Amino acid sequence: MTDYDVVVVGAGPAGSIAAKTAAEKGLDVLLIEKRQEIGVPVRCAEGVSREGLEKFVNPDSKWIASEIENAEIISPSNHKVVLSAENAGNEVGYVLERKIFDRHLARLASKAGADVLTKTSAVSFKRENGTVKLGIRSMGEFSEITAKIVIGADGVESRVAKWAGIDTTLKLNEIESCVQYLMTNIDFDDDTTYFWVGRKYAPGGYIWLFPKGKDAANVGIGVMPSLAEKSAKWYLDRFIEEHFPDGEIVEVVVGGVPVKGAIDTAVADNVMLAGDAARHTDPITGGGIINAMSAGHHAAIAAYEAIEANDYSKEFLRKYDEKWKLDFGESLVRNKKLQEKMMRLDDPTLDRLAESLEGMPIEEMSVRRLAFELFKKHPRLLWDLREFIV
Repeated sequence: MTDYDVVVVGAGPAGSIAAKTAAEKGLDVLLIEKRQEIGVPVRCAEGVSREGLEKFVNPDSKWIASEIENAEIISPSNHKVVLSAENAGNEVGYVLERKIFDRHLARLASKAGADVLTKTSAVSFKRENGTVKLGIRSMGEFSEITAKIVIGADGVESRVAKWAGIDTTLKLNEIESCVQYLMTNIDFDDDTTYFWVGRKYAPGGYIWLFPKGKDAANVGIGVMPSLAEKSAKWYLDRFIEEHFPDGEIVEVVVGGVPVKGAIDTAVADNVMLAGDAARHTDPITGGGIINAMSAGHHAAIAAYEAIEANDYSKEFLRKYDEKWKLDFGESLVRNKKLQEKMMRLDDPTLDRLAESLEGMPIEEMSVRRLAFELFKKHPRLLWDLREFIV
């Protein structure tokens, strides 16, 4: 006798979509979140693609802060390349209000039939008689529950991954150090996202500005610690002093973003990982909301199939590995290789590329076109990266 078919640890986009999907399939589901408020604190830039989001949920003005039409990439010497939202990748289209969005997804899981507990942490894990006995601490009270399957959507610091013995180790060049300010009193176009690239701004990463309506924006930075000589905050503060000296900081977010690329497996006996816990973040952009939602969906379907087959073994759950790898795993592998190549580019090279593309009509510009133009100007790089553009 088990308490639940599925226990989902972590009520971010991966966890809530997993709980919602599993509950819709008729499973007994518990979704737990260690924080007392779902969606707080926000730990991302909040950008998503329209197409990716709309696969899972209908957009609602309550949790969409801005609709984006353009993405502007700015080189170290201020040459600008403009892309349309449709051609700019997974992080451009909508800027969310994650505090509201995450709660909305959790409500959808609850409406589908999942039990939801906040201020509840998973504190111990033990396999027993083919199921998992999970120790949880809820509102200060300890108890044990059993589950046939645990879905770990507990973020970059996932304890479920460690308990299950899944290797998600991050090397120094596989995690970005990030700082973000919510700022007011700064000038920007509220239908445009901005990306400042180059070692001058952010060694191994970039600085972003994502509008949150007309009078506020997320201004943040990610740097690769193995390349940066200063902290991420140092680079961001210097940038703000130069570009937005009158800006006011009303909120601060710090954290690490995994940019490992695809891990070998996200499953163990009785366990699947999804989202940041499974390193599903895009290695180039650092964005991961859509991949997380997709992974949560795939994990729930795999859980349903496992419970139907009464088989919760690692071998059976590899169905989940197959699903997420078929969906976005190849792009994680490709973009990790591309990220490693791109990090070798110096600022003069980025300037020459941006200058050559400056002023090109946005309908003719895409990330793929950017890469193609770069490779044309650097034949050796073109040979190294030929697999990415065919």
